[in-house]
This record gives sequence, structure tokens and C-alpha cells, in this order.
Amino acid sequence: MTTVDLVIPAYNEAGTLSVFVKEIAPYRERFGTIFVVDDCSTDQTSESAQESGAMVIRHRRNLGYGAAIKSGVKASRAEFVLIMDGDGQHRPEDIPLLLQQIPENDMVVGERVGKPSDFDPRRPGKKLLHWVANFLARQRIPDLNSGFRLVRRQLILDNLALLPDGFSFSTTVTLLLLKANHEVKYVPVRSEARTGGKSRVRFFRDGFNTLLLIIRTIMLFDPLRVFLPGSAALVGLGILYSLYDSLSKQRLNIPDGAVLVMLAGVLVFFFGLIADQISAMRRSLK
Repeated sequence: MTTVDLVIPAYNEAGTLSVFVKEIAPYRERFGTIFVVDDCSTDQTSESAQESGAMVIRHRRNLGYGAAIKSGVKASRAEFVLIMDGDGQHRPEDIPLLLQQIPENDMVVGERVGKPSDFDPRRPGKKLLHWVANFLARQRIPDLNSGFRLVRRQLILDNLALLPDGFSFSTTVTLLLLKANHEVKYVPVRSEARTGGKSRVRFFRDGFNTLLLIIRTIMLFDPLRVFLPGSAALVGLGILYSLYDSLSKQRLNIPDGAVLVMLAGVLVFFFGLIADQISAMRRSLK
């Protein structure tokens, strides 16, 4: 039988964690161990988790959401780890929906469905990041950063150096496994409103960091997807500049500025080719 451990990253979730772990009780027989990783909370998160029967891993300082997941994964000995947030967003009754998709899949993600909150100032930024990720990954990603996922443990261990310690862990592991052609399955689940501690996501800082992580991850597998659009845009801009200048002067003319812009586009293209070769060599060495 496929073994599964549950990993719950938590920060100041004492108010909801004990209730959440108790709600998991009907499914407890499917898990070898339930790990609650306390990321240096300032409340009674660890005590609450221990009282509910979970194994607690406590960080001495706040390391981040991704670092908490890594700690749980490294402590686990199961073939798969199920990751769930401890803030009440994920419903325990959806656990079987993910479990029944293994071992055929390497990762099963709970795709959040249902009515979103009436107002979320981060929604436009999330949509932009989602569009960028879909474009760079060359495929539609139903839910880029869902925190409810079941992953083959060894795949996380193999990519520890590439996975961030911050909240972008979910985004990065999604792109890594999709671009490496692993079997990834999306299962619709209901998502509830947060009932735990306040979210630590910062719109501009974390959004910009996530965008950089998306580009860096795609650069590992498909650099030309990053370089080619920029190269084509520069060459096209140079051509349009030349046409405009020629039409305005009623004679064929290629201004120096257009030449420089098109040359920059050609250089970007060759940088992309070099990056693509480096990426291929790195993957073959791994």
C-alpha cells in the first residue's frame, strides 16, 4: 500500500489548528504521521498541535512557508506527502479525492473552485502571474499556487535547492514538475475562507518575487520561451521604426537607432540559444 504522511505548515494558527487536526481524525488511518511544522509562532501553535496528537517540528526562527514544508518533507519517510494549510482553508472531506489519484500520478493538486471573496486587492496581480506562468509553461495551469497538494516525496527532495523558502514554494514546485513532464493531476475541491492567523503575503514584494521565480524556473527547462518574445519584439520594433522613417522621408532609409534595436534583438536571440544549451547540459548532468 502506498504510504502517505501529512505535512501542515503553521504560523500563529493556535486558534484553528487543534480543531483542524481533529477534523482529520476520520482519515487518520491513511496517514503514517501527521507533522505540524511550527514556523516560530508567537502563540500556542505548538502546544495546540501536540494536544491534538500531531508530531510537532518547531523552527527556532521564522524561515517561511516553503521552509516549513521542506522540514516536514525531510522528516517524513513516506512515499507521498499531503500538504495542507492549517488556517482552515482546506476541507478534510476532500482528502480522499486526492488520495485516490495515487500512485498513478506524481502530484495531485486541489484545484480551488467556488465563489471567491467579494474583494481581494491581490486578484489582478494573481491573474497576471497566472497568465505569465501559463505562457512560459506552454500549457494551461488550472491552479498555480494551491497549498492543498499530494506530492511524491522524492521529487521534492531532488529539487530542494530550487524550491524557495517563502510562500512561492507552491508555484515553483508546480512549474518544476510540469516542465519536467511528471504526471500532475488537478482535482476540484472547495476552498473556505481563512479562519487562522493573518496572511503574511505582501502584494508587491511577494508578487514581484514570484514573477522572478516563475522566470527562473522556466529558464531551467525552456529558456527560449523567455528570450524569443523579447528578441522578436526588438527586431519588430526596429523594422517598424525603419518603415516609419522611410515613409516620412519618402525614401528607403534605415536609421542608426533602428539598426541598434534590431541588433539588440539578434543578440538576445543568441543569448537565448546559449542559455538553452546550458539548460540542456545541466539537465543531462542531473
